[in-house]
Amino acid sequence: MSAATPSRLSAFVALAALTTCPDSPRSLQAVNDAALPTGSSAVATAGALLVDGTGGPPLSDAVVVVQDGIITAVGRRGAVTIPAGAEIVEAAGTTLLPGLIDAHFHLDGDATLPAEVLKKGITSLRDPGAWIHAYDTTRVLAEPLPRLFLTGPHLDGTGPAHPKDALVVTGIGEARDTVRRFAADGASAIKLYYRLPPTEMAAATEEAHALGLPVTTHLEIVDVTEALRMGVDGIEHITSFGAVLAGPNAAEAYRRAVLADNEYRRDGRYAMWAAIDPKDRRRRAWRAQPPTAPATTPPAPLPAQRSSPCCSRPGRTPTSRHGAATARRRSFQRTSARLPTIRLHSWSPRIQRPTGSRSPPPEWRRRPLDSLSAALEPRSEGSSSRAREPTPVGSHRRRTTCRTPREF
Repeated sequence: MSAATPSRLSAFVALAALTTCPDSPRSLQAVNDAALPTGSSAVATAGALLVDGTGGPPLSDAVVVVQDGIITAVGRRGAVTIPAGAEIVEAAGTTLLPGLIDAHFHLDGDATLPAEVLKKGITSLRDPGAWIHAYDTTRVLAEPLPRLFLTGPHLDGTGPAHPKDALVVTGIGEARDTVRRFAADGASAIKLYYRLPPTEMAAATEEAHALGLPVTTHLEIVDVTEALRMGVDGIEHITSFGAVLAGPNAAEAYRRAVLADNEYRRDGRYAMWAAIDPKDRRRRAWRAQPPTAPATTPPAPLPAQRSSPCCSRPGRTPTSRHGAATARRRSFQRTSARLPTIRLHSWSPRIQRPTGSRSPPPEWRRRPLDSLSAALEPRSEGSSSRAREPTPVGSHRRRTTCRTPREF
């Protein structure tokens, strides 16, 4: 194998440039870069089994040369030129791989924790949400430390989700000033939280980019698409995508509940995610609308309905027969499907009023109740209807029929 295969060397050089090259316009600066020993002499690690992390097969009896903190050569022993005077570390029988990066670390008050994770192979860690001065005790320890990439506290709105790790921002000007202050303190990035209003979020993002700092976010109740249009560079946690996947109604209900009580999200986010159907084509189509298209609410799925005789004939639909087929009427149809047919006698208000009288006589007002009692009496099987009682001449009584929805 060649001494410096482009794919292998580029992988290591890219990793080194990401974390150690201060001249790169978008490089990330660790708060303890100045305290890390670099050394001017070259160091060659030889004889180890190399796993470079690119997906290729491991390289046995490998040599990795590091000079001035930069990986300069990678290859098999004998194919790599080791600089004169370089310190050679014999690593036969061991496995060598690039340093691991913990991209979401939390100190949680344990000043010795960074030194412990370095012993496990984590050479860089990123804490997205702790005050920079919280690492003062850690940085003065005598033990070697990984590189510390810190964002400072969350920029959050009124009623912050994590008061101890947040700085409340109440205006666009304050958002820009806070970003500039964090950058001066050595922040490697800026962290925005979900209670921060959209205008302040956009202003903080713009100011951070002007200073060469990336912006990461914990959205939760903020639409991911809106945050991406603002230009944010990172999104923390899979739960930040809940609002865009759950649909507008569920997302708004969850947003209001979280704004009322931050603790609601502890269990509420899992309940919302449990109701998300990734195979819902209508919801995916609704979310796929271009930004300029007006927002439309996806239709809510209707429960399965029992077909009625009038709808089974060609050309007849529930909408044409009943007008707007609301969920309440459909529910009534299901619950009343087994009710018996009741025929009632009633009075038409315009017909039963005699000429020259404002109200029917007392005996007329009693007649509907008598007719109702007669209609409710049981009838024998096979009889289609009860015989009508004779209609008095001049009574102007009208017969109407009330049927259950099953007869429609």
